This record gives sequence, structure tokens and C-alpha cells, in this order.
Amino acid sequence: MPDLPGPKLYSIAAHRGFADALVAGLVPRYADKDTGLAKLTLLLPSSRAMRTMSEAFIRHFGASDAPGLLMPRMAVIGDLDLDETLGPLLDPLGAGGDIAPAADPTRRWLRLAELIGEERSSDPVKGSALLRLAFEAGRAMDRLLVEEIRPEQLLERGVLDFLGDLAGHWQDSLRIFARVQLRWLAELQQRGEQDAAARRNALFRLAAKRWKADPPATPIVAAGVTSAAPALAKLLRVVADLPQGAVVLPDLDLSMPAEVWEELGSAGAPDAETPLARGDAVTHPQYHLKLLLNRMGVARDEVQHWHRAGMGKGPPERSHAISSLFLPPEASKAWVDLPPERRRLSGVRLMQSANPEEEAQAIALMVRETLEEKEKRVAVVTPDRGLAARVVQHLRRWNIEADDTAGRPLSQTPAGRLFLLLAEVGAENAAPVPLVALLQHPLVRRENGRSEWLEAARKLEKNMRGPRPAPGIASIGDYAKGESLSPWWAGVEGLLAPLFAEGEAPLADQLDRLATVGEELCGASLWEREDGRALSAFIEELRLQARDVGTMLDPAELPAALRDAMERVAVRPPYGGHPRVAVYGLLESRMTRADLVICAGLNHGSWPGTPAADPLLAPPVLRALGVPGNDFRIGLAAHDLAGALGAPEIVLSRSERDASGPAIASRFWLRVRALLGEDLVRRHEDQAYVTMARALDDGPAAKPHGQPRPVPTAEQRKVDISVTALDTLRGDPFQFYARRILGLNALEALDARPSPAWQGTLAHEILRRWHQERGDIYAIAQEELQEMNAHPLMRGLWQPRLFEALKWVAETVGKMEGREVIATEKACEMIFDGVRIHGRVDRIDRLANGSLAVVDYKTGSPPSAAEVAKGYRLQLGLTGLIVEAGGVENVQGDVTAFEYWSLAKQKGGDGFGYADIPLKVGKKSSGLDPEDFLPETRAFLHDAIAGWILGDRPFTARPNPDFPGYNDYDQLMRLDEWMGREE
Repeated sequence: MPDLPGPKLYSIAAHRGFADALVAGLVPRYADKDTGLAKLTLLLPSSRAMRTMSEAFIRHFGASDAPGLLMPRMAVIGDLDLDETLGPLLDPLGAGGDIAPAADPTRRWLRLAELIGEERSSDPVKGSALLRLAFEAGRAMDRLLVEEIRPEQLLERGVLDFLGDLAGHWQDSLRIFARVQLRWLAELQQRGEQDAAARRNALFRLAAKRWKADPPATPIVAAGVTSAAPALAKLLRVVADLPQGAVVLPDLDLSMPAEVWEELGSAGAPDAETPLARGDAVTHPQYHLKLLLNRMGVARDEVQHWHRAGMGKGPPERSHAISSLFLPPEASKAWVDLPPERRRLSGVRLMQSANPEEEAQAIALMVRETLEEKEKRVAVVTPDRGLAARVVQHLRRWNIEADDTAGRPLSQTPAGRLFLLLAEVGAENAAPVPLVALLQHPLVRRENGRSEWLEAARKLEKNMRGPRPAPGIASIGDYAKGESLSPWWAGVEGLLAPLFAEGEAPLADQLDRLATVGEELCGASLWEREDGRALSAFIEELRLQARDVGTMLDPAELPAALRDAMERVAVRPPYGGHPRVAVYGLLESRMTRADLVICAGLNHGSWPGTPAADPLLAPPVLRALGVPGNDFRIGLAAHDLAGALGAPEIVLSRSERDASGPAIASRFWLRVRALLGEDLVRRHEDQAYVTMARALDDGPAAKPHGQPRPVPTAEQRKVDISVTALDTLRGDPFQFYARRILGLNALEALDARPSPAWQGTLAHEILRRWHQERGDIYAIAQEELQEMNAHPLMRGLWQPRLFEALKWVAETVGKMEGREVIATEKACEMIFDGVRIHGRVDRIDRLANGSLAVVDYKTGSPPSAAEVAKGYRLQLGLTGLIVEAGGVENVQGDVTAFEYWSLAKQKGGDGFGYADIPLKVGKKSSGLDPEDFLPETRAFLHDAIAGWILGDRPFTARPNPDFPGYNDYDQLMRLDEWMGREE
């Protein structure tokens, strides 16, 4: 069929496969028997599209009998979202001498931060927040520049009409933004530069002017370009009007009824009252194409079918279903009357998993099976980078290296993470977590001495576990004392010293220091891989522009500022992955071709992403200016899905949960199910791979684990019992077994909150010194806090309470009459039934009648009388038995009093510190009588020794659920597997 008169615009339906259908139509139209397609120029949206087209040409000529053919020249329009520049055809050397060069984007970002800081002097924003705001301002400027909106238009009538209806912060934001942009443009004019987006527009206009005045003698075809930028739309119109020109659009729905096309809205039509009406269906996948056609001045009726079938096409009836799938709200009512052939989505399967891990495993299985078919290609398309990484890792199970072509943010790569750790160590003044993470990073000492370095770093980590030490690298030296660590730490301290600085400093100088320290720690390993090269380029560019601008930054803000900037740098893997497997993001997937396409992560917030409001320009302002809002991206995501649905085989996949909890299905997923209806949904569901994924790691059914009852040998049972361990032995024998017989002790976390044990150690040492030295209890406490490297924040929170309690102890002891402290912090031990019982007594007082009182200090609440009566808290009684047996040096007598002195908050009062007797005294109606305490303790001790230490009683886990012990060994005893099923 001959082409119609007028502009030559074409559309390739989704079911045909864009790249292959384009090549199949280009060859008969433009190929020459001598020069092939060499005279043809293809305008493509991105560098990735060039690669896709090259592969399509290779497939086409590889499947034909032709001996070979020269391929066309390919020029890149440049995808702004992929941060690509124009190709040399549109931006040749010396093109239009009056077109100023583009300003460096990094310099613009830093300079905008300076300007915004000056404009917001009355409401200052500093540090990383200011840099973040500057980046958003740059993005907003680019949005306006692409739409050819001048800054003065922000303050013209039509926009100002909205100001009265806007909140105060929106009004202030708009005015500040307009002033900043005017100042920035004036600065650019002085420098003889312009913004990159403005320069692109100028180059597009220049090319359009030249080609219109002097049409090229060779054919030019623009293919796959969907951007609706006004300057680009005018260039495409010129290309469409060229004698040998053409514009080929991807998946423009030519079968959509005219009334449905109208329901999409005005979409920037010249005769519309407003550029973008409030009711425009900006989330529809055809909206941006309608906007492009309107800006080109072309009616949809003028667009023709490319009418060349491509290789590997999907069924044509699927295009009708895709058109119905994305109908706007009013038109979607027609689903009720749709005949089966208009609902048909043959070749499309739905797969629903329980969670992202299961989804990734099922997808990997599907890819692995597909590769068994010769020459069959498979593509996984998902905007969820976490899911993409899971799929890549699962494929390595079968030695399939699949490159995630969307890449990873620089901040999540090894080199980027190390650079951030350097900044965090300096910003947090050698806090334990970033310091240990830095010292044990995989790149540190990778080239030589790695094992010795790691051994020393792990020893330091073990010593540092517990509450955070005082700030500063010097305080870490206290944890590195010893012959093995001291020399190593001295070298480390010297290496890290440049990281620590106070007050604002030039950003360039801070980057210099980070790079120097990083290279000293890692050597060439920091820069040698693709992430290292990306990091090197990032640092060099940022350092150069920061020095030129004079950017100052507080070191405490450096990690957040770097993280934000590095998140915007994508590190893509080098080529060399599996030739028939690809993992794409949405941008990278455009124009790609595969026999099986798996669209994964179809959940709300992922595909499509949740649109966020522009932080600087209110939606009514954007609408008045004719600039699409962020909802526009939902339509682009829908168009990406519609394009992917054109593959021969499609799998739509989602998980019911994500990392944060139950996930909401994507609106696209719900539309597919609604279009199919219940009967067809059941036919399209494919859970086979999910079932295989669940079975892949499933072993044979295991018998439920029972309540542990270890029975060690008689030799293994020969252990001492401390005065605090008898409670554990009786209440939870398994804990005693794990700690004393197996020798397993729980490690504290790095930078942990002060534990009761830590607080108890500190309080006991303070009280020991005070009892023995009789000095100033506050001065002693300050010395001990300093000695234990207590962090200022921890001291600020706990020290006031500690000092109030210490004051109570000092006053109470000073007021005691007829009672004398005769021993403090004394070691005590005895042999009972042939077993050594040992411990340390906090305090022993001589009462007026000559008998003794045993006192135990507690930083928390003391045990209750009921717990003592059950035999779970026998420390005081056991200590009393040792004292009466002469187990404390220079202390003799009968023990008649037992007291806990707690440093916790007083019961029913506001102060801290009180005494308590855990027996049946005064108003207490339950518990043991004081005269029965020691005999009962003796009986409990004898029973414990006879049963567990000298006998063969099993060390049963948690026989007493009400025992108030710690849970350090719950995982070891597999508590959750048997709790509630005890015999």
C-alpha cells in the first residue's frame, strides 16, 4: 500500500516487536544493492537503543540468504533520564557558533546551593539539606527548560492567579525559585554558557532549521523517540516532512476509538483553553504520544501502520487486548460487553509469589528452563533494583551470569561504600560501627597482608563490644592495649588521623583527605574495578567544581551529602554476561527484544512508582504552565508495560509481601485481572515455578524438635557454681549448661546501650572505692566514668540518676547507728558437697547484736520475695552460707539480715535509691521467713548439686516458664520450635 500524502509518520504495534519490525521495514524501503543501508540515518532515543538496533540488523541478515549489508548511520537524540548527550550528527564540532556551551551540571548543582542559601538567609537551610534542595531546584529548572518555559513566566498573570489559593510555603517557594533561576541565568550569560537542557533545545531548533531549508539528500528516519519536548517535537515534524524522512513511533494505538482518544484530554492541543487540563488522563500510556502528536501538529488519523511484520512477533489480537487494558475510566465501562477475542491475552501468564525472595527464585528457575531452548532469549524487566539483584544472585546457582543493565547506585558498590564509611568515621568521630565496618571492608589491604589485618581488626572489634566509648580516635586506643594490637593500632590511628576535623571546611579539601586515606588503606584495589573507576570520576568532578565554587561543608554533613550525590550515579557492569539473558530497568528495556519477557515487581510503589509532588513548584502552577506533573510518569510506566506485552511470551509477576509487610498489587496487575475476568484469570495463572521455587530448598520433612535435655558426662559436669549461677541452674538448667559446660557466652553488640551488667560493674566499682577510700563519692564516680570511656550522651542520660542513687547510699550509710560496714567487694568461696561455690560479696555489715547483714547492690529492681521463695533468687542466701562457713577473709559470725540496696527509682517516689528485704517481713504476706532462708537455700543448693553436678539429671531447657532469666540462649535451644509442645 503506498504511503499517504502529508507527514510520514508510522506506528509499530506492540505485538510486532519494535526493533525487528523496524528493521524488516527499513530494508525493503531504503536498502541499496551496492551501499546497503549506509545512506540511511537513524535517529534513536539512546545509546542502548543503538545497541538494540544493531542486534536486530544482525538477526535480520543472519536469518536471510543475503551475503551481508552495510548498516545505517545511527545518531542519538540523547535520553535525559539516562543522562546521555546528543550524538555528533545533532551536535557536531563547531555547530552554530552562536550556541553557547553547556554549563557543567556539578558546578550548577553546587552554585545553586550557594544562591538558594543567600535567598533563604531569613530561613536558612544548610549542609546536605541545602545541597538536596539545590539538586531538586536544578531538576525543576530542567523540566521548565525542556518545556521552553522562561523564568519570568513563573511570575506572569495566569500563574500568579494561583498564588492566592496556595499555601504560604508554596508561594514563598515559587518566588525564591524564580529569583534563584534569574540569578543563575544571569551568571550563565556572564560566563558565556547555558544550561544543558536549553542547549539541547537550541541544537534541535538549529537542526530543524537547516533540514527544512536544505533537505538532506539521504534518508533520515527517527525511530522509537517518544519524548514530547516542544523543540524535539518540532524537529520530528521536520523529519516527517522531509522528502526522504520518516518518524516511526512505538505502539501508538491506531485502533483506539476516536471518542476514547478524545477522553485522554486536550494534551496540549493548540485550540485548548489551557495547555494541560485538570481532567487530562496523564496516567494513560497513550497520553504522552498524544501530547507529542499535538506538539508536532499532526492528527492521529495521519499516522500510518508500518505494515511490516517483525521477527518473533506476538499474536496480533493481543494488541486489541492491550488497547482495552489501558482504557481511561469512562471507556473502561465497555469491558462488560467485550467479546472474548478482544480480551484475549494469549501467551501472557500471571505468577504470584509469597515474598520477593520466592519471586526471584521462581523467575530464576523460569530463566534457567528457557535457556534450555536453543537461541531463545529471555529478558527480566523490573524497576525494583532489589528484586533484580536477587534474580542475578539466584541465577549464579547455575553459573549463569546475568548483567543488571540498569546498574547499581555508586553508594551501594564496594568502592562507593568504602568512601562513605571514611566520611562516616570522620563525621561520627570514630564511632564503633562505622570504624569497625571500615577496618573490615573487603577492599582494605586486599592486595597484601589481608589475613593479619583482619585478625587484628576482629580482636579490636571484640574488645570494643558494649556501650559506645567517648568520642575521638584517641579513646579507641584503650581497647587496643597489648603487645599484639598496640603496634597495629598505632599505624591505623596515623592513617585515619586526617579524617577528623572540626567546623566547616572546603568540600574539595575534605574529598582530598578521604581519597588519600582510602588509597592508603586499599591501594589500587579502590580504583581498579568498574565501581572504582566510577568513584574516581565522581570524586574528580566533584572536587574540581567544589574548589571552583568554593563550597564549604560541615564534616558532620558530609556522609549525607555524598550519599545523595552517589545515589544518582549508576554503575553498570562491563559487558560479558550471558548472551541470551538480560535484566533491565524500565528505561533500559525500551525497544529491547526477547522471546520471553518477565515483567516482575508489579506492586504499587514499584511499577508504577509512587509519584512525589515537586518540592518547589505546586501542581496548579505546573498545570498553568503546561508542564506535565509527576503523575505523567505513571503513563510512561504503563507504556513500558504495554511495549513489553508485545513479546511472544510474557509473564507478569508480583509478590504478596515486600520487606515492610503486605504489598498492594500494581494498578496494572489489577487491570489485567479485571479485563480477563475470573474464568480467564484461572487459565492464565501459572504457579508451577513458584511451586518449584518452594520445593527447591525444601528437604524431607523433619521431625519437630523437642525440648532440649542435654545429658553431659560426669567429667563434663565437674564445674564450679557461682553465687549468681545457682538461680540459673535451678530456673533454666540449659542456660547453665551452655554457659558453664559449653563455655558459650553472649557477645554484646557494638555501640550497645549500657546493659545492666555494664551498669552494675560501674556502680560496684564506684561503691567499692568509696567504702574503702571514704573520699568524695561524686569525684570517684567521675573518675570511673572517665576510665570506662563512657560516651557523653550515655553519661548525660544515666549519670544524673546514678549520682542521685549514690547520694542516697552515702547519706544512708552515714546515718546508720549501731551498724558498721566491715567488708566490701570481698571474694568468697566454700566447698559444699565437694563442689566449689564462689563469688563476691558486695557488703557485709556488723549489726548491734554482733550478727552480720549481707547487702547486695542492684542497679535495677531487686528480686521479689515470691521469686526467692521459689528458689530462683538465692544469691543473698548462698552468700550468707559462705560467710557462716568462714568463706570470707577476716569475717566471722552468724548472718541474720539480708538486704538489697537498689539504685533504681524509689517505689512511689521521685528519688533514686531504696533498701528492700526479699523475705516475709513487715507487710509482706508471702515469701520465706527470715529464719528459714538459710536452711531453704542449703536445701536448694544440695538438691542442685546432687541432681545436676554430681548426678545425671538432664539440663532441661526452660522447665520453669516463669523463671525471670535472660534470653541469650533461646536460639540455641530452638525455643520457638517446641515452646507449647513440651512433654
